[in-house]
Amino acid sequence: MGVHRSLVVFAIVALMAPSLSMATDFVVGDDAGWGLGVDYDAWAQGKQFFVGDNLVFKYMAGAHNVYKVTGDEFQNCTVPSNNSSGSFSGDDTIRLAAAGEKWYICGVSGHCQAGQKLKITVVDGAAPAPAPVTPGPCSSTLQAADFEILLG
Repeated sequence: MGVHRSLVVFAIVALMAPSLSMATDFVVGDDAGWGLGVDYDAWAQGKQFFVGDNLVFKYMAGAHNVYKVTGDEFQNCTVPSNNSSGSFSGDDTIRLAAAGEKWYICGVSGHCQAGQKLKITVVDGAAPAPAPVTPGPCSSTLQAADFEILLG
């Protein structure tokens, strides 16, 4: 019976753990994706980006791309000469590995100048845990003693 009790406790902990440490995937531009005609300043406004979160850039491969750039390159829409800093698949995920300001542009001629660029601030630490769910009047809350009764 001790093994059964351990499995139940392990299952409960395993179900709760992901909600405490899961990174957020932000699809840049939401349904509009990464392209022309999207206000990326407005999209980023009010969002909190944490170390460990991911930016997901969705676009038609060949029509756009994504370059991680410096602040000066961002301001001047300068595409880095080194293609290794670019992403070209159309479904690019960039992990936010460090805190600070981050800048991204489309390197297709004229796209950055037309507004296809994103600036965000990444903060250190974990995202706040989701608010606990308050049980309704018909709900019951299990206590440790309940598991003793269930497990015998």
